[in-house]
Amino acid sequence: MKLGELKPSDGATHSKKRVGRGHGSGLGRNAGRGEKGYHSRSGSKHRPWFEGGQMPLHRRVPKRGFSNFLFKKEFQLVNVCDLEKLDVDSVDANVLKDNGLVKYAMRPIKVLGNGELSKKLNVSANAFSSSAKEKIEKAGGSITEQ
Repeated sequence: MKLGELKPSDGATHSKKRVGRGHGSGLGRNAGRGEKGYHSRSGSKHRPWFEGGQMPLHRRVPKRGFSNFLFKKEFQLVNVCDLEKLDVDSVDANVLKDNGLVKYAMRPIKVLGNGELSKKLNVSANAFSSSAKEKIEKAGGSITEQ
C-alpha cells in the first residue's frame, strides 16, 4: 500500500448536497429550507443564547447582593514557610517574583503565617496576617508594610 492509494473506507464519506439546482436534483425550489419563515431566508441564524424573543435568562434571574468588583483588592499570597526557603536577608516584591513565589511584582502581596520561620528576615509586603507578623518578629526579623 502506498500513500497515493489511500482512500476512505466505504460509507465514511458522502457526496455534498448541491442545493437549489432545479427540481430534478431533489433539493430544488426551496432548497431544503421548507416554505416561508425566518430560516427560509438568507442571513437567518440564531445566537446560542437567543430564546425566540422570550425574556432572556440573564434578565429573568433576580439580581441580589453587592459586588465590589471595581474597588476590590486581590492579594497574591505567600506563606512564611516559602520565605524560609529563600537565601536572602531581605524580602520584597521583586525578590518574590524572581524566585517564582508571586506572578506580578506590582500587585499587592500578603504574607500568611503557614509554616515555621527560623532565620532573621526583613520582609516588605502590602499586608501581613497577625500570625505571620508574630513568627517573623519572633525569629528576629522585621516587617515593613507598604
